[in-house]
Amino acid sequence: MNHTPPHPPTVLVLRALGLGDLLAGVPALRGIRRAFPGHRILLAQPPGLTEPALATGAIDAVFPAEAPGRAVPSLTHWTGPPPDLAIDLHGNGPESRDALAAVGPCRLLAHACPDGPPWQARAHERDRWCAFLDAYGIRADPLDLRLPRPGIRSRAPGAVVVHPGAASGARRWPGERFAAVVRCLRAAGHHVVLTGGPGEEALVRSVAERGGQRAGDVLAGGLPYRELSALVAEASLVLSGDTGLAHLAVAHGTPSVTLFGPVSPRLWGPPPSPRHLALWKPGPPGDPHGRTPDARLLRIRSEEVAAACLTLLRPVRGGARPAGPEAAHVH
Repeated sequence: MNHTPPHPPTVLVLRALGLGDLLAGVPALRGIRRAFPGHRILLAQPPGLTEPALATGAIDAVFPAEAPGRAVPSLTHWTGPPPDLAIDLHGNGPESRDALAAVGPCRLLAHACPDGPPWQARAHERDRWCAFLDAYGIRADPLDLRLPRPGIRSRAPGAVVVHPGAASGARRWPGERFAAVVRCLRAAGHHVVLTGGPGEEALVRSVAERGGQRAGDVLAGGLPYRELSALVAEASLVLSGDTGLAHLAVAHGTPSVTLFGPVSPRLWGPPPSPRHLALWKPGPPGDPHGRTPDARLLRIRSEEVAAACLTLLRPVRGGARPAGPEAAHVH
């Protein structure tokens, strides 16, 4: 007699994008986890993001799936039985819907399905996907985005982490301006550490040289996720553009200053909190994947950024931080 337990029902979720996209999707993923507690939840995403995906506590495993840029990856290497449910958190077009449909799920939830809810183009990314799930009766809280601290210590506890890179040139504030802020923070007595992802070594070295950084405080080339997570979790402040590290700071509750352009913080910024300042110069929307720095981003001056950083770093009576402006839209 065969006593092999039956396989649990499976949910396959597609969100094969970057670190910031993954972290912005955490509230939706946790809503799915709560709605299907007895299911095995697989997230189709790049395998390099396995650690942060598992750290959310919302999924059971990663199904490796990636494509250049923000293209939709193929899922035809799926070899298991058809998933009981497939959910498209990747986009609103037929490409992502069709990639999931190709694995033959018993049910498919997607914006591009005939019964799918309308795409909310002006909604914040976290709100958009929670509303999408809500249309199907799956409750998700857009503010349910915190991550547990990693089980290792930071190599620079209490440091100000400055991350000058970004996935596209449009969101990359000039390196010389980051260097000017670094000099200001160091002059005020703060320990500054520079980070950068793979391929950003030259940019980080340039900022370090102009900012007078010591070699030991330059962490270029892409730290392993647990080390990066520990560094951010124990930082006194994170300064970056609109990139994955800004979302990681929010996930750990670490004070942050984020430089926005060409996309408004109303769409991708931190939730309202005195711990997070989003600097932004309003204007017509631009191309977030362009090759050159966006005009709105270039209107943010080094003096503004340094002042915002020092505002959050300034201790007050009782150890609390000053209330300051709310997170979104500090013009």
